[in-house]
Amino acid sequence: MSRLSQLRASMKAQSIDLLALGPGAHLEWLLGLHPHGDERPLLFCLTQGGAAFLMPALEAESLRQHTDLPFFTWADEDGPDQAFAAVLAHVGGTGAQNIALDETMRADFAGLVQDALVGAGRQFCASTIGALRMRKDATEFAALKKVALVGDAAMQAAWAQMRIGMTEMEVASIVREAFKVQGAQPMFSIIGAGGNGAFPHHQTGPAVLKQGDAVVMDIGGGLGGYPSDMTRMAVMGTPPEGYLEVHQVVENAVQAALAAARLGVAAHVVDDAARGVIADAGYGAFFTHRTGHGLGVEIHEPPYITASAQTVLEEGMVFSIEPGIYLPGRFGIRLEDIVILRADGAEILSELPRDLHVVGNA
Repeated sequence: MSRLSQLRASMKAQSIDLLALGPGAHLEWLLGLHPHGDERPLLFCLTQGGAAFLMPALEAESLRQHTDLPFFTWADEDGPDQAFAAVLAHVGGTGAQNIALDETMRADFAGLVQDALVGAGRQFCASTIGALRMRKDATEFAALKKVALVGDAAMQAAWAQMRIGMTEMEVASIVREAFKVQGAQPMFSIIGAGGNGAFPHHQTGPAVLKQGDAVVMDIGGGLGGYPSDMTRMAVMGTPPEGYLEVHQVVENAVQAALAAARLGVAAHVVDDAARGVIADAGYGAFFTHRTGHGLGVEIHEPPYITASAQTVLEEGMVFSIEPGIYLPGRFGIRLEDIVILRADGAEILSELPRDLHVVGNA
């Protein structure tokens, strides 16, 4: 079944008459299209009987090369209202009573839809296209697996070249180049040395890697429309005092979360498992973020693995498991893997062990 057919079936089951998407990840997942997004209203509208675009004239000719779906264009001097009325008439959405809006679209785009359908009930797309995106098919898994292995190679390239005396930014540059030579697009490189590692989202900077520094390395790249995301740890020479004990606690938390990730459980159960291990070891106050996030077209998307998450885990869901302990002024440790949920549990996409990597002086 095509993604459009799946989406229509979901809409029918939930009595949604019209669904409207702006430029962004939902549209990219659904149709493989990523039109330029700016202040000019551009909307894809879907009903059971039709599909069409409200299309700025400025974008129409370029996007026409990538889709045969109907366009209703508008120019700046006319405004979008008349063209949008024509879209609704074409798809049979003029009398829509229940609409689903892309939660990531611009507020003025959403306002255009709601102004045209006064009195219609409104919801966002979490239960329709959002729910479909959470369950990855075989093609998506193949793409995610491929880019995960590219990430493995980028991490190994950094380990092979990083040295005491380098800056965090120089290590990040190695990572970026390693993604590029594999044909991937570098997306992020969080390199946190020593005390900087205690900031979970440290801004990679000019800090110099010193003897005894523990280094958090959280990296990701994109290939074929899908990203990688992985965190591993390196130590410059001898690990700092207490490091090995804390590393083992975080590894135990990863293992507990992996064991808890099963079909039919609420997502918070996975967070509970990781958080419980860390709390029992006396470091609960130093685990300051959620255990994980979904990954697909976007690096962060549902399901979110938080202490309050009620999403029921289903086969094909892809998400991170990334507990951490962050000791201010000393070091931080985060170990992250992306997993896909199978009938028998979580399958890790990376093939790179989570063991500590020790970097020598030369």
